[in-house]
This record gives sequence, structure tokens and C-alpha cells, in this order.
Amino acid sequence: MTTSQTTARLATAPSGAASAARPLRIFLTLDAVVTAGNGLIYLLAAGPVAELLGVSAGPLRAIGAFLAVYGVLVGVLASRPVPSRGATKAVIEANLLWTVASLATAAFGWLGANTVGTVWIVLQALVVGAFAALQISGLRRLNA
Repeated sequence: MTTSQTTARLATAPSGAASAARPLRIFLTLDAVVTAGNGLIYLLAAGPVAELLGVSAGPLRAIGAFLAVYGVLVGVLASRPVPSRGATKAVIEANLLWTVASLATAAFGWLGANTVGTVWIVLQALVVGAFAALQISGLRRLNA
């Protein structure tokens, strides 16, 4: 093997940290895509979605704007070869907070959602909680 071939092979081989970060990056990317997609749907189709869920369109648009921006930020974090541990912890904490807040919203009827809306709130809370659990496992693997 020539020197240039060796250099090329080393340049394309993933580092240990980047390789260990791969699952975390996948989990962050999934979170980013689902969150931003959900946000865009809430923004662009607030009327029909609000009617389906039995909630007001105004708060749904505000939630959609937040989710779209948050999803983009999580996507930026996921694009790093090795995501920042601090930023990843912030995403995990935000996801856990969202999960608890969503379950409380469903339990106490804070948005006045109908049955479909209440089920949707619980289901999306479970998905976000699952993202947090996956991200925790990915971060642990990175720290190992």
C-alpha cells in the first residue's frame, strides 16, 4: 500500500468517538425530523388539525413554531460528528420536560382537547419520552 493510500484510508476511517456517537446521532436525527415535521404540520395546517384535536388554532400555531425551530436546532446538533454532551443533555432534559408537561396537559385537560386530541397528546408524549430514553442510551455509549 502506498503512502497516499494509507493516508486516504485513515482519513475516511471513523474515529473511535465518531463511531461511538453514531447511535446518538441517529436518535437525535429522528427526533429532529419528527419534531420539525410535527411543527410544520401544526403551522401550515393549524385549522384542520385544531378541529381534529379539539383545540384552538392559535396555541397550536405557537407550539408548531416552537417545534419547528427546536427540531432544526436538534438537527444541527445531530449533524456534528460527535454531538456536544452538554447540548445533548439539554435536549434530553427538554424532551423529558415535554413528556411530563404533555401527560399533565392530557390528564388535566389544559388545552380542552377532545378524545382524539387527548389520545394524540399522550401518544406524542410517549414518542418524545422514547426519544429521550434512546438519547440517554446513546450518550452513555459515547461516555463509555
